[in-house]
Amino acid sequence: MRILITGGAGFIGSHIVDAYIDRGHEVHILDDFSTGQRHNLNPKAEVHEGDIAEPQTARLVERIKPDTLSHHAAQMDVRHSVADPSFDARVNIIGFINLLEACKNSGVKKVIFASSGGAVYGEQDVFPAAEDHPTRPASPYGVSKRAGELYLSYYRQAFDLPYIALRYANVYGPRQSAKGEAGVVAIFLSLLLSGKPPVINGDGRQTRDYVYVGDLVAANLAALDSTFIGPVNIGTGIETDVITIFHHLCDAVGSPIDAQHGRAKPGEQRRSCVDVARAAQVLNWRPQMMLVDGLRRTAEFYRKAACR
Repeated sequence: MRILITGGAGFIGSHIVDAYIDRGHEVHILDDFSTGQRHNLNPKAEVHEGDIAEPQTARLVERIKPDTLSHHAAQMDVRHSVADPSFDARVNIIGFINLLEACKNSGVKKVIFASSGGAVYGEQDVFPAAEDHPTRPASPYGVSKRAGELYLSYYRQAFDLPYIALRYANVYGPRQSAKGEAGVVAIFLSLLLSGKPPVINGDGRQTRDYVYVGDLVAANLAALDSTFIGPVNIGTGIETDVITIFHHLCDAVGSPIDAQHGRAKPGEQRRSCVDVARAAQVLNWRPQMMLVDGLRRTAEFYRKAACR
């Protein structure tokens, strides 16, 4: 199978590239390297540099003629989306429409879309949230991800383009950057290994559903063969607060450092957790990595990276 992965030099995308290549697929990467890292690139993939919102990118897709588009390129900084919603929309909505038009014109058989469980649902009524939970995104980023899902639904109805939207929970693991609005795991590990105290926003009791990147990769492998159309949560169904994450990471690196507490971030969700029953049903997928083990593996990756 010929697969085009946008954002294939990024944290999540690069892991998926490796898995698809290991399965024997022909993989093309499209990335503008604004956040993706060249050292993440798999040498067996064909790499194309470009902006997903530009017309020449659509022409590139039409030349490649992939069987599947795995769309992971995104403006993913929530704070940046609030500060500059036009830029967020250019990348996450206009850029995606540009790709979908190219898919329509080049005979793509499926789109796998990286959506967001936490950002799409917003403040939840129930925990964990299933896919039929109301969507009330509280940021332009969340709005753009939900818009992507709605555009996929339109292209399915109008042009018979199959898709699956994987609503990711909070992903962590090796290769995640500690820069920008990164995951708390990457930020905390970077600081702890540098001997600096992390800052916990607010009381630290805000919760998230932390899913290991390796489990996410398994979901993307399963999505290649699935005939399901629609959104599917990919998480663990378990809430963990920030203080607990901090203590697990201190244990993983053997750090005696105490965290500092700063102001709570305005508008930050208090709780977020997704129900993964549909993933088990339609993808035969369940998370395998226990949180403590995943954090240890991630810490070991960062420790080795710091020694290089």
